Amino acid sequence: MNLPALRLVFCLLLVTAASTAWAQTEPPLGATLDPLIAYARRHHPALADAQAQVDAAQQRAAYAGALPNPRLRLEWMDITRGGEHGPNLLPTQVGSMRYSFMQELPWPGKRELQRGVAAAQAESAQAQARDVATGLVAQITDVFAQRYALAQMQQQTRDIQHLLVQLEAAAAARYSSGLGAQQDVIRAQLEQTRVRSQLLELEGRERRLAAQLNALLDRPGDAVLAPAEALPALPPEERLSAASLRERVLRNNPSLAGNAALLRAAQESRDLVRRDRYPDFSLGLAPVQMGDSIREWELMLEIAIPLQQGARRAKEREAEAELDAARWRQQASERQVLSELDARLASLRTARATAELIERDLLPQAELTYQSALSGYASGQVDFATVLEAQRQIHQAWLDRAQRQIEAYSAVSAIERLLGEAL
Repeated sequence: MNLPALRLVFCLLLVTAASTAWAQTEPPLGATLDPLIAYARRHHPALADAQAQVDAAQQRAAYAGALPNPRLRLEWMDITRGGEHGPNLLPTQVGSMRYSFMQELPWPGKRELQRGVAAAQAESAQAQARDVATGLVAQITDVFAQRYALAQMQQQTRDIQHLLVQLEAAAAARYSSGLGAQQDVIRAQLEQTRVRSQLLELEGRERRLAAQLNALLDRPGDAVLAPAEALPALPPEERLSAASLRERVLRNNPSLAGNAALLRAAQESRDLVRRDRYPDFSLGLAPVQMGDSIREWELMLEIAIPLQQGARRAKEREAEAELDAARWRQQASERQVLSELDARLASLRTARATAELIERDLLPQAELTYQSALSGYASGQVDFATVLEAQRQIHQAWLDRAQRQIEAYSAVSAIERLLGEAL
């Protein structure tokens, strides 16, 4: 192998090694929320579809209201020239040749209304694209929070499992020394089996959530995801003013913005249909060739007479009905969005307050109860069932706190979707 070839192979090896090293140092997807959202924005087909719809609507708006193409009409008059010769289509060999140029002209104001309808529909498409994007972000946030809380549940359940192993050893030691019953050992083993069953259920939930998250990222369902490591902080209470959030929702909600744009489109369409009461017309100019020269010029005016009054009135009633439907749809959407906002705010406050109560009071109390029961069991003052019940209370308190975290973040993601922006 010659020297240039060796250099080429060496360069390729360096590039491959660098690419491999970069891939190994790249942060794993799934550990934090922001990279997941950024990945979905780049790869999810629903966002590409929504953006394509926006592009199409904007292009429709670009040509809306344009004049129709002009028409050219050619007329051969007296192609036998009074019987002097057979039929002939040469302009110089016919009696006369007319070249008619016609341009259709809508009634004044129609083109502006057509542009207004198309522009409003483009705004609606943009709002729909925002709605798709915020909805996707909300779903990713929700599933990510569930994965994080589920990981905490799994860890806490493993800790409980380890604790039960220690309890079984203590019960076995008391039984071997004649201070306890064999039933206590069996109960500890049964409790361990129950906890292992819970772990299997949690692992199944984790696999389902991973598949959901991969679907939201447009990845295969079994694609590897890193464990969720941290959740963003919940918004402080001062940013959860109901009045302020209602104002922001009415101003920024993508669904309401889309309905408002459709309402404007319906208004413009109604006005456009009303303009059909007036006729469209066409203007024409026709030079007339006789022999080898232009001898005459003709000017033409063509008017479309709106005689079909029944059809026109039906179209006007249709446009009015569509406008009424758009108004009612907008009003219903506002009420629904505001009602959902109030419900989500209530859910967020309840979930956060409950989680804080569990953290501040219930968990310390459950821990004290367990330690007291364990001491009582060691001294023979408390039976083993009391110890197991205290252990179950600790476990349930941990699970309840994790569930309240899921509910809180689910409410936050729903509120941000309603807002169309971050809290």
